[in-house]
Amino acid sequence: MTIEIMDTTLRDGEQTSGVSFSVQEKLSIARLLLEDVGVDRLEIASARVSDGEFEAVRRIVEWAERNGHLYKLEVLGFVDGEVSLNWIRKAGCKVINLLCKGSYRHVKYQLKKTPEQHIADIKALLQKADSMGIDANIYLEDWSNGMKDSKEYVFTMVDALQDEKIRRFMLPDTLGVLNPDQTYTFCREMRERYPQLHFDFHPHNDYDLAVANVFSAVKAKVNGVHTTVNGLGERAGNAPLSSVVAILHDQLKVKTSIREKEINHVSRMVETYSGMRIPSNMPVVGENVFTQCAGVHADGDSKNNLYYNDLLPERFGRVREYALGKTSGKANIRKNLENLGIELDDDSMKKVTERIIQLGDKKEMVTPEDLPYILSDVLGYDQSEQRIKLLNYSLSIAQGLHPAATVKVEIDGQQYQETASGDGQYDAFVRAMRKIYKELGRPFPILTNYSVSIPPGGRTDAFVQTIISWRYKEVDFKTRGLEADQTEAAIVATLKMLNKIERM
Repeated sequence: MTIEIMDTTLRDGEQTSGVSFSVQEKLSIARLLLEDVGVDRLEIASARVSDGEFEAVRRIVEWAERNGHLYKLEVLGFVDGEVSLNWIRKAGCKVINLLCKGSYRHVKYQLKKTPEQHIADIKALLQKADSMGIDANIYLEDWSNGMKDSKEYVFTMVDALQDEKIRRFMLPDTLGVLNPDQTYTFCREMRERYPQLHFDFHPHNDYDLAVANVFSAVKAKVNGVHTTVNGLGERAGNAPLSSVVAILHDQLKVKTSIREKEINHVSRMVETYSGMRIPSNMPVVGENVFTQCAGVHADGDSKNNLYYNDLLPERFGRVREYALGKTSGKANIRKNLENLGIELDDDSMKKVTERIIQLGDKKEMVTPEDLPYILSDVLGYDQSEQRIKLLNYSLSIAQGLHPAATVKVEIDGQQYQETASGDGQYDAFVRAMRKIYKELGRPFPILTNYSVSIPPGGRTDAFVQTIISWRYKEVDFKTRGLEADQTEAAIVATLKMLNKIERM
């Protein structure tokens, strides 16, 4: 069984509050969906909306005609005589998705017509479309409420139209009111009553049931389903293309034309164009959905893939990641080290794990890019004997005043405290330490260079590595500190320096 996918990101998706695609963005999305992702059909606009919409349709049509996709493009039109048809024909499109009324309430209260009058209007428009060489599909708008409240009206409509030149009857859950049981029952009724007709199901997500309703509609043997990229759409949105493809392929074992590996790319492009962020936990395309955080999961993955399911990230052009943080444990760290080609002994692994847990309390996530910095920080410094310990410090900065620092340290079991001001917070910290060393009659090394770096990517939440060069008794050496804050990293590097000169 093969299910047809019609994507309506460029029409229904653009009805998301605050979303408006430029002409070039619409053309880019159309190309990605038709040529890369492989959707069967694309609803690209509503007729009569604006001059900008007309220009976008015209540009997409020109591209599609050159590349053999013209009859895959569809435009929403209205029962308005020839107005929509003329708009669509002038833009060069060959398919109208005619918006008809699928519930008695809509005919009675919105159109203020009888069912017979509405049917007559539809038939007249279909004849005009045929004479213009425009194919027609029809939406039965509010079909879900029609089946719930006025089923005989729905059947009257389809009975009257079933022999007309209509390629597809499209069944919208316009207000997102159906549940999966109702969806199955109503779609099954349509299929059994009209086995010769092609039916599409068009879900909305008001109760967070759009994807589940697609599942039920396909079980009931509909021929096609409608999606949008990232679930864009009015109110709570439509069924996301990514999730729909996953359940069709994995749960229902049906075929589609979709190339799964291209889904993530088009999702990111639409995220950029629309300005609507993809939730981190969104299935298939969310940032975190292929990231294992718990160490026990990474351990299980190493033991016969115990925590894998059929949603392998490689299917969708992604890779599995293992988060580093306070819950990750050794297994996650080993997975990341394997990717870096690094192997550690048990003692080193213990040190690195403890350091990542400490850092994880200060930062939302420790990333793989941070890992080399952590390794150099931990393994390049012997913490077995620290004669000088930093007990506490306070840094302050205020407009118009010099930054100040109060420092409390323990040296060989004795506690010392001093306060100093400086040109910056770190300078104030060093001046306070110099006071303590002067009181003890000890020389304090000279700082000769100071550099700061962050892991690749330029994230604002990246760890900061501070490398400080020192001169002490004609010996030059460096120490480094790694923290979430630059000043803290410099203080860590300074403390390492002080313990180093104790051993010297």
